Amino acid sequence: MAKKNKDGEMPNAHLHELFVDELKDILGAEKQLLKGLKKLADGAHSDSLKEAFKTHYKQTEGQIERLKAVFSSLDMTARGKKCKAMEGLLNEADEILEEFQDSPEVLDAALIAAAQKVEHYEIATYGCLVTYAKLMEHSEAEELLAATLAEEKDTDVLLTEIAMSEANLGAAK
Repeated sequence: MAKKNKDGEMPNAHLHELFVDELKDILGAEKQLLKGLKKLADGAHSDSLKEAFKTHYKQTEGQIERLKAVFSSLDMTARGKKCKAMEGLLNEADEILEEFQDSPEVLDAALIAAAQKVEHYEIATYGCLVTYAKLMEHSEAEELLAATLAEEKDTDVLLTEIAMSEANLGAAK
């Protein structure tokens, strides 16, 4: 719940406005990503990469629920907005799928690069949101957002492992 000072005003009102705007943006981004992850899983050739995309799809569903809980903790209705950054990243992934469809050994490496761009965007966003929540003493939101941040970092590490053990090696042949 948003805290107010003794005058009934919310301290850091501008930061709170930014926080809510970023929450709406990342909620929209996560919903957009669900569609993108299906395409990535369908396009991947490596079983481990397909599985990583499918696992992250399930995580993303949970992250959307967590974001709804963040909104609820602020006594707000969860509403997302179209995330232009995610739209661009997913458009780039679509281009990669088309451009490298005839070269499966390179396609997996390219899909990992595209997916890691998405992960890095999410890591940056959730990192900021955790900081904002902490500054405004929204402890429940901070905890929920930190859990998602940890998942995003874990996914990035997993993608790096697949790239280094399989995909990039195959592409280099």
